[in-house]
Amino acid sequence: MSTEHDLTARHCTPCEGGAAPMTRKEAQATLRQIAGWEISEDGTMISRRFRFKNFYETMAFINAMAWIANTQDHHPDFSASYNYCLVNYTTHAIGGLSENDFICAAKVTALLDE
Repeated sequence: MSTEHDLTARHCTPCEGGAAPMTRKEAQATLRQIAGWEISEDGTMISRRFRFKNFYETMAFINAMAWIANTQDHHPDFSASYNYCLVNYTTHAIGGLSENDFICAAKVTALLDE
């Protein structure tokens, strides 16, 4: 079983303000479990740009991502255009990264990479 699969099998847990965000070292170690994602320079966000053939595929991806966000109660920031979607995860309540960001990133990645 891959480590990415381990993340996709997990469910986000409520994250309260006041909890400590992951350290950069913890975030980088966890990031190795999901392909194609990058960590921001300040270590507070992970991002990946997904490319598609057309607008319809882009929107289908966004709708599937929205379903994941609702089931996990953890929502990305994203921007999209005709053939791409840039997805960013951070846990706003703690001002940095939590395990929830990586769980959702793995689930979103699994939409296309399996």
